[in-house]
Amino acid sequence: MPRIALISDTHNLLRPEALAFLAGCDHIVHGGDIGGPDILARLSEIAPVSVVRGNNDHAPWAAEIPVSLTVVLGGVAVHAVHDIADLNLAAAGANVRVVVSGHSHKPSMAERDGVLFVNPGSAGPRRFSLPISVGELWIDSGQVTPRPVTLDVSPPR
Repeated sequence: MPRIALISDTHNLLRPEALAFLAGCDHIVHGGDIGGPDILARLSEIAPVSVVRGNNDHAPWAAEIPVSLTVVLGGVAVHAVHDIADLNLAAAGANVRVVVSGHSHKPSMAERDGVLFVNPGSAGPRRFSLPISVGELWIDSGQVTPRPVTLDVSPPR
């Protein structure tokens, strides 16, 4: 049963807690606002990475990163786009079962019309009082089980 790790809005900060969460996953989907190519290099040492360009990924290193993509993982079509407002589900394909986005830094999961919409939140710098979070998808025989994860990034006492 493949474990797909979801991460977004790292903004050039790859926390040790996020790295620990990602360890052992079969694939990583990054929902954009990566921050730099070194983040992608570190992620690719853990597992294959599918990534979309975020609104802050505008330097030359990000020029080849798509603004949206669809990958089939564990037999399930997963579509990624940074800002859900830019989603064109019709263009993504009728077989898309999961949409992964980022941008808002707010973790969320909801199913609408047979499509699971997942925003893992932000694993990078804290924004307002939002949690530092990631997510995962467990895929078994075409069934998708999502799980949001809030990372404990409290400083040690």
